[in-house]
Amino acid sequence: MPLMRPLDPAFPIERQIALEATAIVLVNVFTLDRADEETFLRAWQNDADFMKRQPGFISTQLHRAIGDSPTYLNYAVWESTADFRAAFGHPEFRAKLSTYPASAVASPHLFQKVAVPGICVA
Repeated sequence: MPLMRPLDPAFPIERQIALEATAIVLVNVFTLDRADEETFLRAWQNDADFMKRQPGFISTQLHRAIGDSPTYLNYAVWESTADFRAAFGHPEFRAKLSTYPASAVASPHLFQKVAVPGICVA
């Protein structure tokens, strides 16, 4: 199971998923030992396969840091925190966490789009 290290220690994922919000984005940064990358990728693929079958799931994309850094960023879009909460708390998903390598550290955080006039829309 990956160690969970919040991006914002004052507001960890457990507090975020208790809120009601729509059109959310999960950003999850993973750090791990280089030797564990293959195991990590298999575990993440299994997680993503489970998540894409859950109500409210829209999409996901995994990114790897450039160069020699075994750091990954997962970006997943969900219809609502309620949908993400149900999937994140599902016993099948929770059981899958044990397949991640011991070196993996996950830093999940939920976001919503922000409108900035002349630049981007919410």
